[in-house]
Amino acid sequence: MNDQEIKSLLSTYRIVAVVGISPKPDRPSHVVASYLQSKGYKIIPVRPDGEVVLGERVYQSLSEIPKEMGIDIVDVFRKSEEVLPIVEEAVKRGAKMVWMQEGVVNQDAAAKAEKAGLKVVMDRCIKKEHQRLL
Repeated sequence: MNDQEIKSLLSTYRIVAVVGISPKPDRPSHVVASYLQSKGYKIIPVRPDGEVVLGERVYQSLSEIPKEMGIDIVDVFRKSEEVLPIVEEAVKRGAKMVWMQEGVVNQDAAAKAEKAGLKVVMDRCIKKEHQRLL
């Protein structure tokens, strides 16, 4: 995906489910989510435990997020080998895009997402790309 496409998608898509978000302010997932929130994005924290992160209710999985809450981007902060089931959930939930953070690469998951019509970015930081392009 080229810079112009990424810029366009980051300008259009405003609801981001952050899978693997940490409640700890020094963790990259928390820093990135906080940054996106400060830029006007709606953050949906997804992690196995906890009640609230960055003032938003935590959901244990993408499928637990109420259907009426749309998901534009699924931002993945998980190990590469854990991405495929997240992509499968993202497809079921009707997400528009899967964003795998730096160091997260899963070709099978990317192919499955693209086959289902989702946009895919892999091994790139959404915060850095936002800062660079917008």
